[in-house]
Amino acid sequence: MSHFPKYLLLVTILSLLQCRASATPNNERQQEQQFQTLQTNPSFFNPRVPLSSSKRFEGSSDLVNLKYHMGPVLSSPINIYLIWYGKWSQDHKLTIKDFLHSISDSRAASPSVADWWRTVSLYTDQTGANISRSVSIAGEYADTRYSHGNALTRLSVQQVIATAVRSKPFPVDHRNGIYLVLTAGDVTMEDYCRAVCGFHYFTFPSMVGYTLPYAWIGNSGRQCPEVCAYPFAVPAYMAGGGPGQLSPPNRDVGIDGMISVIGHELAELSSNPLVNAWYAGEDPTAPTEIGDLCEGLYGSGGGGGYIGQVMKDREGKTFNLNGRNGRKFLVQWIWSPVLKACAGPNAID
Repeated sequence: MSHFPKYLLLVTILSLLQCRASATPNNERQQEQQFQTLQTNPSFFNPRVPLSSSKRFEGSSDLVNLKYHMGPVLSSPINIYLIWYGKWSQDHKLTIKDFLHSISDSRAASPSVADWWRTVSLYTDQTGANISRSVSIAGEYADTRYSHGNALTRLSVQQVIATAVRSKPFPVDHRNGIYLVLTAGDVTMEDYCRAVCGFHYFTFPSMVGYTLPYAWIGNSGRQCPEVCAYPFAVPAYMAGGGPGQLSPPNRDVGIDGMISVIGHELAELSSNPLVNAWYAGEDPTAPTEIGDLCEGLYGSGGGGGYIGQVMKDREGKTFNLNGRNGRKFLVQWIWSPVLKACAGPNAID
């Protein structure tokens, strides 16, 4: 069985790069929020981002043929098993875990990460069961020895998972488990930065011993923040006349650049865990999924090179979602099966 996981971020011939959010620690729970319409003046910080001319970036339903292919979705409570590959600081881990915990935490102010996940939970399986709103971190494994080297491929990442599930504290959770492989900034991945910032698929029994849904996301801070952490870093060709970079909500471009990618992959992993559920297109090995349809959109008025209306706090950090412990995040919108358009809780129309 061939393995050709979907791309999260396509780098086109014209080097048109996509946005990726960042999230770093922020202990201030209540900061003044100002709506920003994505334009380039000091008051309304809403940079125009060079994107593909495809209408899918504008949330148009004209060219979208999203179909349900009768496969399962993650309708039972979702247990996330984190695999920290390489050397990670506790601060970086905490930022990512706060985002994941925020998915099921209804205490954060709106618009919140939990509000954002409600769009994902609208997707159902053939029995009418919705994707679960219960998402929790069920276990963690730290592979600090780089057991499979610091240059991974789409196949060797499955060996990383195999090492984790064969360790004593890490269970095999067939019913509720998904496995999230997060690689440190000094780890490379096949096609990383050139054509992918993250991907999801399922493990092969021949390599892992089980069929388990998983996703991989890398820390682009050292390697290609202008690709995978945009708009918190900008490509060199845009220096001068182009829009300035946005300030990450948690002050770390690399880690914060992972947050929107993690959200993207979790949404698609939940709605298409075995690549036979929700997607557009005829090729299940390269599907267009519910996150792909909205890449580059973070708020109302997005499209045509604008990321949409987002918020800026008093310190100038840009975000569109609130999370637990006073965290703020910038996370892309998701395709809504009800609205037949890209949707997010910070919408103003």
